[in-house]
Amino acid sequence: MQERHDAPLAPLTTFRLGGPATRLVTATTDAEVIEAVREADDTGTPLLLIGGGSNLVIGDKGFDGTALLIATKGIELDGTHLELAAGEVWTDAVARTVDAGLAGIECLAGIPGSAGATPIQNVGAYGQEVSATITHVIAYDRVTRDTVTLTNADCAFSYRHSRFKADPDRYVVLRVHFELEDAGGLSAPLKYAETARALGVEPGDRVPLADARATVLKLRAGKGMVLDPDDHDTWSAGSFFTNPILTDADFTAFHARVKQHLGPDAEPPAYPAGPGHTKTSAAWLIDKAGFTKGYGTGPARISTKHTLALTNRGEATTEDLLALAREVVAGVHSTFGVTLVNEPVTVGVSL
Repeated sequence: MQERHDAPLAPLTTFRLGGPATRLVTATTDAEVIEAVREADDTGTPLLLIGGGSNLVIGDKGFDGTALLIATKGIELDGTHLELAAGEVWTDAVARTVDAGLAGIECLAGIPGSAGATPIQNVGAYGQEVSATITHVIAYDRVTRDTVTLTNADCAFSYRHSRFKADPDRYVVLRVHFELEDAGGLSAPLKYAETARALGVEPGDRVPLADARATVLKLRAGKGMVLDPDDHDTWSAGSFFTNPILTDADFTAFHARVKQHLGPDAEPPAYPAGPGHTKTSAAWLIDKAGFTKGYGTGPARISTKHTLALTNRGEATTEDLLALAREVVAGVHSTFGVTLVNEPVTVGVSL
């Protein structure tokens, strides 16, 4: 287990923002992870867990406590069963399953971060979510001080949410288990219209796994959603806001404001989200409220490739980023009456 003091955290995040940690511990085994967590709990030291750093907004003052970088490794395939150590790079794991001819997570290619983070916010994109293939999660329970197994049902998955996100100080994910599908080298049925269209097929069709993965990577890259150190559009946390899910009453009021601001023929994106609820598009809201691609003149701006990504243009501070985020939230609420919610976890700061 490696240990550093007054350690910079910005290089460990995809935003490349944030001050130092009082102490940074790097754990490469599950036992080291548990040891570091127990030590922090026993001494009452604040603890920050870091995986791939793709979902973190750390304040400029840094973190006064122990930051634990989970760098465990391990990918095991047994038939259609996949086991990943929490520290495994997610994009590498997806590539491995595609090479093995297994379907179920191929449309989650290119998402930055670690495998252990995927169940926390039920990572999803292009018609797939990890909750559809996760069978169980091995985690350290900081309350019982035991290693526990949480089934898919135990994880209480919902849109970008889970039991882990609801109770962020209780569980430390150690390993994630998936059950994939052997469909003869073909993908799972495509659910996302943009992906199907790019592949020249219909939603519900299957395509070669490698084609599905390559197409998703191309689509993501076109939106600045594949990490590239030379492209400041990727110095982000990907989608900064979740897509709002509105009650029927709230959607009716929202719909009326859309007509008021954009004209009688305007129709917002609307997707079923369970009984009495409708999901709309955060990216559409941001764009129609006047925050178009490339918006901003400071060191933090909206991506030139996608309105849903807030980016560090190279010299930004966390406060620069938060100022932009607050401006977007206020503008969308003023125009449409909808409050956007940030997807990344904030550390020492808030919107």
